[in-house]
Amino acid sequence: MSTMNIQQMMTQAKTLQKKMQDMQAKLDTQEVTGSAGGGMVQVTTTCKGEVKKINIDKSLLVPEEGEVLEDLIIAAFNNAKQNADTKASEEMKSLGISPDLMKFSL
Repeated sequence: MSTMNIQQMMTQAKTLQKKMQDMQAKLDTQEVTGSAGGGMVQVTTTCKGEVKKINIDKSLLVPEEGEVLEDLIIAAFNNAKQNADTKASEEMKSLGISPDLMKFSL
């Protein structure tokens, strides 16, 4: 079994760190959209979770639909979060990095 010297390990660690930093910078600007109620509520966020836009179907803007609207907004936010997590995992895989590392870096 061959052993890797410490300098090679440090070089690989720096390369991995650079890839992660680049990927995280990219995720800061990439946007995902989550939706609920068949698209009646849509939430657009960055992959880091910054809300950029909310679209609400005007038919939901009546007092009788307040509770439904609240539930749909929550569902749309949660869907956007799932989409962001998927996008982050895809980015990591494309760089040859295990998505498990995201647990430690975000």
